[in-house]
Amino acid sequence: MRTYELFCLLKTGFDIENADQIVENIETSIKNLGGNTTDCNKMGRKKLAYDISGNKDSFCVTFIIEFSPDKLTELKKQLKLNENVLRNFITHCAPIAKAASAPVATQKEA
Repeated sequence: MRTYELFCLLKTGFDIENADQIVENIETSIKNLGGNTTDCNKMGRKKLAYDISGNKDSFCVTFIIEFSPDKLTELKKQLKLNENVLRNFITHCAPIAKAASAPVATQKEA
């Protein structure tokens, strides 16, 4: 299992309750494929730089998910088939390595 960040642009032709339902459907798809959602950040409605399928704005959501790499193509396929998802972007989140603390040099007394 690897950690990924999933960024989705959703259609805005619906109210907040429907947006919550769409987010729950995406989370259910992730769980059905054997993944786990660790964080969900609903960023709200944002204006797009250019029209996507006639939409001038979208509802932005990011997920932090733990997912198997071999199931990633199936998740992408399901998101592409979801008519409420305008765009999706998945990136691998590399674990942050803690920097080793360097010893502090001290001056020796002469």
